[in-house]
Amino acid sequence: MGTKTVDEAVDANGTEAKSDEETVDVTKTDEAPDAEVEETGTAEAEDAEDQDDLDAEALEGEDAPEAEKGTPGVGQGAAAVVSAGLGVVSLTGSWVATVAAARETLVGQLGTSSTASVAKQVKEVYGDAWATTALVGGLFALAALIVGVVVLVRPAFGAPGKPQAAWIKSVAWAGVSLGVIGLVLAVAKYSDIILGLPSTG
Repeated sequence: MGTKTVDEAVDANGTEAKSDEETVDVTKTDEAPDAEVEETGTAEAEDAEDQDDLDAEALEGEDAPEAEKGTPGVGQGAAAVVSAGLGVVSLTGSWVATVAAARETLVGQLGTSSTASVAKQVKEVYGDAWATTALVGGLFALAALIVGVVVLVRPAFGAPGKPQAAWIKSVAWAGVSLGVIGLVLAVAKYSDIILGLPSTG
């Protein structure tokens, strides 16, 4: 009876120990997939963060050349404004034309004797000065025309797929138009087609 009780107790303890071990094993087995899932999720999150960092660096690398080149169209816009300004100067006059005309008047006065005919004096003193003013205005008009045309044809020689801004085209066309008008008027005045010398006869 006593031995049987001990054996039964041992069996009972052994059974209980086995049950505890099985419980522990089952618990460990159940916890292992969760740990693997957590590790996998952490690895995927780290990979996603690394990919985001690489994408950000790639975007910064693509934007860097654009930043170095500056804002596209700035040079063309400035040239268009210069063209329009030159066209306005060709029509309204400039200090260069004023000085050149005054110098030509002085040269005419110094080179014409008091005994020269009235027609010659008028031509030397006034006619040549007016022609000089027209010549300077024509040079400004020609410069405005050339700069405006260069701005308008520039996109054809630039990077494809980058259209020119509308305001740049408008200002450039204004410069070209003013240049053409100024050039026509300068040629007409220089050849005495318009505003010719008065008759002295």
